[in-house]
Amino acid sequence: MITEEKIYEVLQPIKDPDLKKSILDTGGIKEVKIKGENVSVKIALAKTGTAEQMQIQQAVVKLLKEEVGADSVGLRFDTLSEEEIKAQGGLEEKQSPKSLLSEDNKTEFIAVTSGKGGVGKSTVSVNIAVAMARAGKKVGIIDADIYGFSVPDMMGIDQRPQVVNDTIYPVERFGVKVISMGFFVEDNAPVIWRGPMLGKMLNNFFNEVDWGDLDYIILDLPPGTGDVALDIHTMLPECKELIVSTPHATAAFVAARAGAMAIKTNHEILGVIENMSYFESKITGERENVFGEGGGERLKDELKTELLGQIPLGQPEIDEENFAPSVYDTSHPIGEIYKGITDRIIEKIGR
Repeated sequence: MITEEKIYEVLQPIKDPDLKKSILDTGGIKEVKIKGENVSVKIALAKTGTAEQMQIQQAVVKLLKEEVGADSVGLRFDTLSEEEIKAQGGLEEKQSPKSLLSEDNKTEFIAVTSGKGGVGKSTVSVNIAVAMARAGKKVGIIDADIYGFSVPDMMGIDQRPQVVNDTIYPVERFGVKVISMGFFVEDNAPVIWRGPMLGKMLNNFFNEVDWGDLDYIILDLPPGTGDVALDIHTMLPECKELIVSTPHATAAFVAARAGAMAIKTNHEILGVIENMSYFESKITGERENVFGEGGGERLKDELKTELLGQIPLGQPEIDEENFAPSVYDTSHPIGEIYKGITDRIIEKIGR
């Protein structure tokens, strides 16, 4: 039988990352509800919307399932009042890493966006980032598709970022520094957050991650023109954009909305990438336009930009020892196409 006393007991080791004290000692456990095998807990921290909060979320869910026997765990977070924080000794001043949003930051931001899901936007993001690293550039990628994060899996990443003295250090793979919401949730769990909390998490990716010196940051945005895309446009007025579509007329039509948003916010559109352009038979060499044709051309005409490349349907050769299911090698024909696209992007930006 699940009891409130048992819940408090197993949560004793969980510490508020900023106050360095157990959430029991800070009065951080604000509410506990038990309904059969389902447990709901409300926790207050000195700071919310941080990567440390996500780590606490993982730890709490694990403890309540494994040690208490809960079938499902509902978590809500709140912020401790100023009086409660002062009563615990207040917050320590810490040296923050250099923000990507600082005025003297020279990193070029490239947002990869699309009008709809399922067009291969994340695959494009990953392969452009890797191709840039292979070209000798210092590159990072932010998986800003908070609800549909996939970059870690695509790149074969099975480790999490390190947190040292409240500073997050990104995971590095193929010479690319990577941060993703996928690092901070448990076992592919769904993320149920509203817009303001999403904005906080993005801010933390920019401000609390030690990226070092970078030439480029690739932002893998969620499809469409929702909260995250709006936040990016507000935070990064100098951001450049790549629009990804398929040849299908509908995909190109909705991708034009994402392009129109970029134009209205004075973001420079670097170009259009047409993904899944065709299927080429390895046996006969014959090409088949599985998803139609012409979408990329129509889109680049509408947005008054260029078609940077057409990427066929395909899959990388799988190397079990260096597993990365979506990263193309330079010797692969599609890898060569990505190299050509990336070279053109670097040429257009001029660094």
